Amino acid sequence: MSLQSQIGVVADKGFMSQYLEALSLVERLHRLLLDVIKDEFERLGILEINAVQALLLFNVGDNEVTAGELKSRGYYQGSNVSYNLKKLVETGYMHHQRCEIDRRSVRVRLTEKGRNVQSVVEDLFQRHAEGLEARSVLDRNGIEEINTSLRRVERYWSDQIRYIY
Repeated sequence: MSLQSQIGVVADKGFMSQYLEALSLVERLHRLLLDVIKDEFERLGILEINAVQALLLFNVGDNEVTAGELKSRGYYQGSNVSYNLKKLVETGYMHHQRCEIDRRSVRVRLTEKGRNVQSVVEDLFQRHAEGLEARSVLDRNGIEEINTSLRRVERYWSDQIRYIY
């Protein structure tokens, strides 16, 4: 093997290890985010819902959506979103109503109780954003670079699903 090809193999392994580290970080950050939300809700004495459900309420926000729309936006897996929406309706955090056009489809929106949870999560994220910037963990350019890079990976993975399988 030539020196040039050996250098290429070393560079590829370097990229591969960085890619695997990035995948691991994304996974760990998601789990850590859920833990941070869970801790905030425990601190506030809100024990009726879990962190995934709180994040779902935050993502629904002021919208009226179907489970399919939440899945197509890439927020949740199929059974996961259906189960959590059912629980949130049962516990009074969401209203649900059959769609007039497609009776199989159910549209959901937040109740006042759900909007309160959404507000708690929004306040938590606002404090985080301010803290990250104030402590110079990230600045506007840094967060924009992260978002741009993550969007590119998302697009690449979406293309892999769409065109290869």
